[in-house]
Amino acid sequence: MRRTAHRAADYIIVGAGSAGCVLAYRLAASGKTVVLLEAGGRQALGWTWQGIISRLPTALALPMHYESYNWGYVPEKEPALKGRSISCPRGKGIGGSSSINGQVYVRGHPRDFDSWSAELPKEAAEGSSPWDAAHVLPYFRRMESVCAAGARSDDEDVHTGLRGREGPLHVTHGKNALGTTLFEAFIRAGAEAGYGSIADFNGSRQEGFSAMPMTVHHSGPRRGQRCSTAAAYLEPAMSSFPDYISLESGMTARRILWAAEQPELAAAASEGAKPRAVGVECVALNGELVTFRANEEVLVACGAIASPQLLQCSGVGPSALLGRLGVPLVAAREGVGANLQDHLEVYHQFEVAAPVSLQPHLSIPSKGYIGARWLLLRDGLGATNHFEAGGFVRSRAGVEWPDVQFHFLPVAISYDGKTIAPSKTGHSLQMHVGFNKSPSRGHVHATAAPAASGGAAPPPTLRFNYMSHEEDWLGHRASVRIAREIVAQPAFDGIIGPEVTPGAQAQSDAELDEFLVEHLESAYHACGTCKMGAPTDPMAVVDGAGRVYGVDGLRVVDASIFPIIPNGNLNAPTIMTAEKMADHILGTALPPDHAAAAATWIDPEWRTRQREKPPVRQTWDGRSSSLS
Repeated sequence: MRRTAHRAADYIIVGAGSAGCVLAYRLAASGKTVVLLEAGGRQALGWTWQGIISRLPTALALPMHYESYNWGYVPEKEPALKGRSISCPRGKGIGGSSSINGQVYVRGHPRDFDSWSAELPKEAAEGSSPWDAAHVLPYFRRMESVCAAGARSDDEDVHTGLRGREGPLHVTHGKNALGTTLFEAFIRAGAEAGYGSIADFNGSRQEGFSAMPMTVHHSGPRRGQRCSTAAAYLEPAMSSFPDYISLESGMTARRILWAAEQPELAAAASEGAKPRAVGVECVALNGELVTFRANEEVLVACGAIASPQLLQCSGVGPSALLGRLGVPLVAAREGVGANLQDHLEVYHQFEVAAPVSLQPHLSIPSKGYIGARWLLLRDGLGATNHFEAGGFVRSRAGVEWPDVQFHFLPVAISYDGKTIAPSKTGHSLQMHVGFNKSPSRGHVHATAAPAASGGAAPPPTLRFNYMSHEEDWLGHRASVRIAREIVAQPAFDGIIGPEVTPGAQAQSDAELDEFLVEHLESAYHACGTCKMGAPTDPMAVVDGAGRVYGVDGLRVVDASIFPIIPNGNLNAPTIMTAEKMADHILGTALPPDHAAAAATWIDPEWRTRQREKPPVRQTWDGRSSSLS
């Protein structure tokens, strides 16, 4: 096997996805040299067919059909779901999952980040700062460029100045590109049901129903295009700092290299010192082994599936697993690959009586018109992800902050765009509804060590253990019943028709459970497999600055370090994490913005209201009930 030594850089970043692009931008901007390694290609930056469908917001489901965009992991069968294996797409290529996701932008609830901070020592480790709401807020603000509607919502918020207006990541509020009454009816129904309607659930109050923000450019030369981290961070970095950043695509990382393996570095390592990461060995598209040397650190940003696999294949992980794989142990960390979390959801579908849905626009001629208009004008139905409204509610009384999420879609259709729900009127709607605080935990295990003769490691085994706790069933049943309450409100009078799925006949817990077993799907929010935590936590993998315990010169920076899954879509928290970690790496930090984030970014009135018992409301079939 031919081996080639490549030039060195201050930092080697493994993975040009949502986190890696951010790290490359911030480090190169500070004058650090960076090599950014990516197993996939550069199609998201080009104008080939695959480049166009990534840039086109309405085509959000198409990139996942291409192996060049999607790792297409196949998890193990789930016992609680009658042996179904739930699809697990992960972004491949420049921009990672931000180039193929649904473009929904949700920060998460402030209390999510307070819970992260609680996982760490009270005294911040050297080179890090707390992860509570007050300390992550400045990074959300630094990365965001909200549209005019978002800025107006921010000005009207309880705490003005929570949203960023000059960052690289464009965030556009849903503006009802379809011109339908469905979005307005959904938001108004949320208020009528007692949950409230709000201007922006990324502001000081998450609970309620509002327009749904999306990562779509709202101004500039890329207006109307998907705003992936490739577009927001990497492209500007390569243009502005060409002498400091090198992008190496088609490079699949096999393993991390340690100083002890390098003769020229082994003598310099002091006896008893921790193993130090000094580089990465990759497989090029032609099968050649290529090594990259890090003068300062190796930064792993491969995502919740590939990051723990790379660590395990490099000797960092559970000792028993590494022993079975025949991988020499470098540092025993039992938590590497553990703590796998995700969000599940179901598609709750209804027929629409009025001719106001997206369904008539799904014909081939209509799609052609939408695409042509977008190519010429960058507007219309091509410039939206169609998830232009959403909401968060609490599943029952006593829940401290919202744990149920809604994505509203003005047509009942499968995520891959292949299956449209039957409707006598030719019109339908769909609510993606799910319980966001599952206690179930799974794992990622490498299946084999990289072969000495070359080649990349085979895919890992994934076991999510979905629905393995009773709390999962309670939460998802409540989600379906709340969805029925929403469409029962006066706002939907004359609009809503019969329930398509699960169907009005599914009322009892057992009937709903049968529906859930057959129809629950992943929301594609895998995280948690390289948990951030205290050194005394045996399952923690990294500290508050992303440094891997037990070794030097190695950090993990991506959604795998989330100790607890945030309440919402994960792309925004992932980008924020990379922004904050970049400062930890550089030894700088933005101060907590207590002035803008009074009461740590939560509306004080909501703090009182959250302790109230939710009011009695009408269920979809007209029966009176309470969520308590």
